Amino acid sequence: MGIAKETEHSEARLRQLGFDPGATPEQAIRTLRSIRAAAGDGPIAHALGAIATPESAAMLTEMAAGATGATRREIRRALFRLRQRGIEPEERPAPAAPVTVVEAEAGLSALLSPIDAEGVSIAWLIKGRAGGGLKRLWGLVSESEGLVGATLETLSRKDLRQERTEVERRAGAKLIDADWRLADFILCDAYRRTPEARRGKVGNFLALRTEIVAASPPTEFVHPIYVEFADIASADPSVELMKAPEIAAFKLPAAAVKPFADEASSLRQSVIVLSPVAQEERVNTVVERALGELIAGDNAYRLRRRLEDTAYFLSRTGRHDQAIWAAAAAAKIRDKADLKRIAFFQAFMRAQLGAVLAEQQEQERQEPRLIMTPAEAIRARQAAQARMRRRP
Repeated sequence: MGIAKETEHSEARLRQLGFDPGATPEQAIRTLRSIRAAAGDGPIAHALGAIATPESAAMLTEMAAGATGATRREIRRALFRLRQRGIEPEERPAPAAPVTVVEAEAGLSALLSPIDAEGVSIAWLIKGRAGGGLKRLWGLVSESEGLVGATLETLSRKDLRQERTEVERRAGAKLIDADWRLADFILCDAYRRTPEARRGKVGNFLALRTEIVAASPPTEFVHPIYVEFADIASADPSVELMKAPEIAAFKLPAAAVKPFADEASSLRQSVIVLSPVAQEERVNTVVERALGELIAGDNAYRLRRRLEDTAYFLSRTGRHDQAIWAAAAAAKIRDKADLKRIAFFQAFMRAQLGAVLAEQQEQERQEPRLIMTPAEAIRARQAAQARMRRRP
């Protein structure tokens, strides 16, 4: 394929993914960020080269850090085109690699696990002891039930390493070194959300916590992702974020989702003949209403917290693009954006409706049928007659 044809093909692909060359530079760059994973860095770089703004040059510089081969050459060409128009990329210091956050004066550190399919995660708060060894506050956190368990233990550094290895082996996932303030907030927030009747089962968490942290439990907290991704969290999250298992596994309460799922299903099975376009428009209306009604209150808080903590984990396990998208999605909920107009949230709600319908259909297949269709009744009668004829 010639260069002109290849360029034309790339531009057409970007338009299919939602990029509008005639949009404002700010909107165009937001769109290019959101479709980067689907489009590839080469076409994205070519499009950025036509947007004469410092933000475009900054994004190209960011992309150049990990680029090689033809993609790197395309990025250089795009930067050269911008320089010709008087746009120079800002000199930015390379981002520091994620490090274990330890306060020397307090001797505090933390470890966090990813959130599993059931919405459960592990948080460890660790403090060095003056006489040697460590104190560890171990917490088991559930999105739906709050703080499920909490224990305080004294152990050696060797014991801690061995337990970490064992937990990672059983969970099939790494624990990450984390900002102790984040782990502390996760535990305190979970405790506040624990139903009163269950608090006795997790012991006196607040008393245990004072052995590690002297300060009062935090009631407000600025999540580290909003600092880490301050310049890009305003972009629209990509639909590709739904491929992250940590996000795909999140479930809204099935009872709340079911009426919307049933309505969408009935539209698709309606005896009224509708064109595919009209049918899809009606389903879109159901999805939009579901977003407006279900992503609110406690559901919105739980989803935002899932996105925030997942963005933090993704960033520290090398999944940078997904981390940015998760941070952007969390920011949309935090800022009370119109989620109905954001493709990621539309895809998220469709997945919720589909999951409820699939589970409902599976239950129906497993339950004994009390009413037979005429065809099933005929087959059952024939099978019974055949069994009678085989009897001696």
